[in-house]
Amino acid sequence: MKVTVVGAGNVGATCADVLAYREIANEVILVDIKEGIAEGKALDIFQKAPITLYDTKTTGVNNDYSATKDSDVVVITSGLPRKPGMSRDDLIETNAGIVKMVTENVIKYSPDAIIIVVSNPLDVMTYQAHITANKSRNKVMGMAGVLDTARYRAFLAEELGVSVKDIQAMLLGGHGDTMVPLPRYTTVGGIPVTELIDAEKLDTIIDRTKFGGGELVKLMGTSAWYAPGAAAAQMVESIVRDQKRVFPVCIKLEGEYGIDDCYLGVPVILGKNGVEKVIELKLNDDEMALMQTSRKHVKEVMDVLDNLRK
Repeated sequence: MKVTVVGAGNVGATCADVLAYREIANEVILVDIKEGIAEGKALDIFQKAPITLYDTKTTGVNNDYSATKDSDVVVITSGLPRKPGMSRDDLIETNAGIVKMVTENVIKYSPDAIIIVVSNPLDVMTYQAHITANKSRNKVMGMAGVLDTARYRAFLAEELGVSVKDIQAMLLGGHGDTMVPLPRYTTVGGIPVTELIDAEKLDTIIDRTKFGGGELVKLMGTSAWYAPGAAAAQMVESIVRDQKRVFPVCIKLEGEYGIDDCYLGVPVILGKNGVEKVIELKLNDDEMALMQTSRKHVKEVMDVLDNLRK
């Protein structure tokens, strides 16, 4: 199995490191536009192999997509963070151009690859990659829900004093403050979380989850990378090993949840064919209202991209 990670920044390099360490693929290719960055980080990861004992070969290249030929899965982390004075529209236009270029190069050499988008704004960048790749929706998806759910589970474990391993949870919707938490589908060792924590404290944890990325930016002055990189690698693992795990994944909805032609996070079964099934939960009225609010927000950002493309 061959996996390519485009973008050798903190998230991309972390993803490549986890893929190598867990021997998820035989070969991992790391690509970056900055000379020496991908080559150096890939070499560093490879030199760690004799210490932590894995056989995955990691190779870094400078903007040479021919090295990615016949990749089974490609993770796109490329893009710029929002800078002072840059509007949301500026960020969308800049990163959409990057994601479009990367996707074109990816499918040129690996037309059958499954694509996972990590670039921000996540939902609309998944849209850009999907229309550029011109693939079925099960082959192009975005990583957001896996990360958001991990943050939610971590905060719950901390509050309850239990192992994160015993917490199962699900979040839907867009990536960010319009995500849709589902306490009804959150359990601790099979016990509904609502039986273990009061509503006010649970609401506080949900709010912290929604703004989890911003909390880290305030602390570090930059975006998170360990958890996002590992989340993307976990999705790759489910595909490469055909694990058929259930994850919240950003995908184009085609009528599910009463929503059409919008890219939102929903639970799916992830296996060797990519998204093998979209799971449609029976949401109550309040949850569905939150889902529609999330849809409206994401659609507005999609419309910005559509106007920029005219």
